[in-house]
This record gives sequence, structure tokens and C-alpha cells, in this order.
Amino acid sequence: MSEWRKLEWQRQSGLRLAVGGAIVFFGVALMLTLHRYYTFYASYDQGIFNQVFWNNLRGQFFQSSLSSNLSTNVVHESDVPEVFYHRLGQHFTPALLLWLPLYALFPSPVTLTVLQVTLVTAAGLVLYVLARQYLEPPLAGLITVSFYGANTVLGPTLNNFHDICQLPLYLFGLLLAIEKRWWSLFGVLAVLIPLVREDSAISLFGVGVYLVLSRRFPRLGLLLCVGSFAYILVLTNLIMPLFSEDISRRFMIERFGQYAEGDEATTLEIIWGIVSNPWRLLVEIFTPFWETVKYLLGQWLPLAFVPAIAPAAWMIAGFPLLKLLLAQGESVLSINIRYAMTIVPGLFYGAILWWSRHPHVFKPWLRRFWVGCVCLSLLFTVTSNPNRTLSFLIPDSIDPWVYVSLPQQWSHAAQAQAMLARIPPTASVSATTYLIPHLSSRRELVRFPTLRLRNDARAVVTVDYVIADLWQLQQYQAAFDSDRQLLQQSLRLIHRLIRQKQYGIVGFAGGIVLLQQGDTSDPIARAAWQQFRQDALSGG
Repeated sequence: MSEWRKLEWQRQSGLRLAVGGAIVFFGVALMLTLHRYYTFYASYDQGIFNQVFWNNLRGQFFQSSLSSNLSTNVVHESDVPEVFYHRLGQHFTPALLLWLPLYALFPSPVTLTVLQVTLVTAAGLVLYVLARQYLEPPLAGLITVSFYGANTVLGPTLNNFHDICQLPLYLFGLLLAIEKRWWSLFGVLAVLIPLVREDSAISLFGVGVYLVLSRRFPRLGLLLCVGSFAYILVLTNLIMPLFSEDISRRFMIERFGQYAEGDEATTLEIIWGIVSNPWRLLVEIFTPFWETVKYLLGQWLPLAFVPAIAPAAWMIAGFPLLKLLLAQGESVLSINIRYAMTIVPGLFYGAILWWSRHPHVFKPWLRRFWVGCVCLSLLFTVTSNPNRTLSFLIPDSIDPWVYVSLPQQWSHAAQAQAMLARIPPTASVSATTYLIPHLSSRRELVRFPTLRLRNDARAVVTVDYVIADLWQLQQYQAAFDSDRQLLQQSLRLIHRLIRQKQYGIVGFAGGIVLLQQGDTSDPIARAAWQQFRQDALSGG
């Protein structure tokens, strides 16, 4: 009887640890992300996804003027954004339709924030159930807490809403379905995962490789490998180009242009460029060397570096990791960016399998070391201030000193809300980055300094309103060159629009300027604007 009680206590302790971690993660992440949104630190992608959902509700599926603002026609050919532009040409994300009924009940950018935190929290609980297939409750509970404490999970969760937030839940569910032989669920998730995003099929390919090499289900694994690889080729070469030319003219070139010749390339051409030059392939994998090492250590840290020696982790996570290592650009090796989350499921499943084969290693000293690694991961998350979510706690720059306090954030947010309330809900608007999410429940919206767009009548029109948050740029210009350049550019453009009487200033408060097309400037607002502009130009 005493042995039974001991086992029951262990089982309950592991479950309590997992559930407690989930509650803490959900509460803290939700509080921080909601604070980020309401203090106007949520940015462009939050606006894109909300506008996509808003258009989906109206039957204009996956259309977005904000996505059009980033399209190759606008970026490379100086065309104007289109309200009827289909985002599926940039990223193929039909799995988002699964959450459209929820958005229909609560149509707001905040819904997406809550959804993201909920999906990641649920992924951790499924991970616990998955771990329990192999491990005792205390060890399974610690793995779950490691998930919630991982920088690679926290950082992307504290970001704008993104499609990849679905992936850990689906992949953990797929792996659990394999363990339980729930083949119906396996089939649903195997179809759903590639629909998350065009490159999420790479994660499915990794699962297939594991099933083949581990000899657990080799035929099923081979089917996953062939199916996911064929899916990526057909999707990126035949289906996505039907919506736009972005996949070949922009995204392939921006991320993998070093393997291509010319200013556009298909995925087939990129793959051939990679395999036909193995030396360049090796160089790209290991450079920049220290950045790559730091990235791998950051991925392994919350699991006490076990994935580094876990074969299954390399099999499953190796292929999405390879995609990041082969790509170019600063964001691909950032722990706090959404791409880092694609590596997480394979690493955690690989760690589970490793611990199942080495349970005797779980000694008190190693448990303490592991807890220390999780705490260190949390510390790195806080000090990195992911996506400026913790700017009310952590200075954005030490030298020069840049810090916006909590009272300053909320005071500025109140002024911004008051100014936004003056814009009619059906008006066309050009807005600066951090105002866009709050305006994105509309058809016609572009990012300042863009002032024109093509409407549903296929006519090119100038936006009705321009609203620019110059205060935020002013706060950060001392430490960030991009903010300083954008501030100067914005000051010049707004001054020209007013001088040429294309727009009139109808409101100015707290460094936020509101312009209306063809209107006469309000004398008080114009005087406040001129004083702000003079101070900003003089460095005040």
C-alpha cells in the first residue's frame, strides 16, 4: 500500500508540475502580450493577420492590402498596394481558417493574441502526455516546464501573432498519435501540418525520416517523406505562383538568393543550386560560426543540452534547422523570432526518447543542473527583451540610455487611442507601423509613407487619413539608426503634404499627428506640430 501511495504521489506531482507550469505560462504570457498590444508595441504582422481574418469573415479570403504593401510588385516595381491582393502568394496558410469561427465571435486583433498564447500553452500539455508514454511523471513534468521556460518558446509567443504558433501543438499531437496508434488523428494532423505554412511540410519530412531510420514505421515514414517533399514542390512551383510572383521573385531570393543566378528563382532551382555545390553548402551551414553555435546552444539550453546527443532530435529537427542554417538574413538565427519555434518539437521529442533509454542518469545533481538551465533560459529571455515586450522593465539601450517607463507607455497609449477614435471605421488610412494593428479591421490600409492604393474598383486612390506616431520614433532614435532615419523622412514628408495642401492637420497630441485629405489644418494642431517638428529637427 505504501508503494502504491508513493507511485500515486509521483504521478500527481508530475502532473501538478506540468499543469502549474501551464497556468503560470498562460497567465504571464497573456498579460505581457496584451500589455504589448494595448501600449502600441504590437507591430506590422499583427495587423496583417488581423486584416486577413477580417477579410476572411467577409468572404474575401486571404486578401490584405498590408501584405500587398510587402509584395514584389510594390517593393521591386514601385506599384501601389492592392486591397484584393491574395496573401497566399507570399505564405500559404489555409490552416488559419480553422480559427475563423472563433474570430467571428470575437473579431479583434486581441483575439489572435489570446489564441496564440492558448495554442502554445496547449502544446505544452500535449507534450506532457507525450512524455508520459515513455517517462515517469517527475521527469515528464520537468520536460514540460522546460518547454514553457524555453527562450525559443517564450520569445516567439511574446511576439505578434504568427502562423507557426500552431505547429508545436500539431506536431506533438502527431507524435502522440503515432505512440497511441491513433491513425485517424494522425491522418488529420498529417494533412493539417503542411497547411500551416508552405515550409511546415519540412517538419513533417523530418518525422518521416525518423520513422524510416528508427525502423518503427518505415513505410509510413517513406510516405511522409515523399508526400511532404512533393507537396512543397507542387505548392511553391505551381499553386502559389497562381496568386502572385512573390515566392520566386522575393522570398526565394531574399532568403536563398546566394544559391541562384539572376533576380528570381523557383524552389527547384534553389535546391539544385544547393546540391550542385556541396562546398558552398558546408560553408553556409557553419557560417557565421559563432552565431550558429550560440543559436544551437540556445535551442538546447532548456533541455540541459540533451538534444545535442539525442539521435531522434537530429532526425526530426535537423531538416527545419538545416533550412534556417542555409538561409540568409539576420532574423533566421534569432532565438526570439517565430522561426525558432519550428525546431522545438523535434528537440523535445528527441529528448524524451533519450531519457527513456537513460533513466538512470536522472540523478539529483543533474536535476539541479537542468533546473539551473531552465532558469538561465528564462533569464536570457528577460534580458533580451523579446520584441520589446519588456521595454517597461528592460532599457532598450544602455549607451545611449533609452528607456520608456510604464507610466509613459500608458499615457502615450491613451493619447493614441483618442486620436485613432477620430478616424471613421470605413476610411482608407496610411499609418506608421505600431498603429497599424489597431486600424487593421478595415479594407483599405497601408503603411506610412505609402499614400496610395488600388481599391476594389481597380482605381488608384489616395488615402483619406494619414496618422503617424512620431513620439515613439523620437524616443528610440538616439540608439537606433533606422528609427532616426524614419523620423527624419516622416517629418519631411508630412511637412510637404501640409505645405502643398494635400492634407490638413486635424489633430496633434503626444507626438501623434493626424492628417485628413483636402481638409484645412486646425490652427492649434498645426502650431503644436510645428513646435514638435522644430524640436525634433534640432535634436530636442
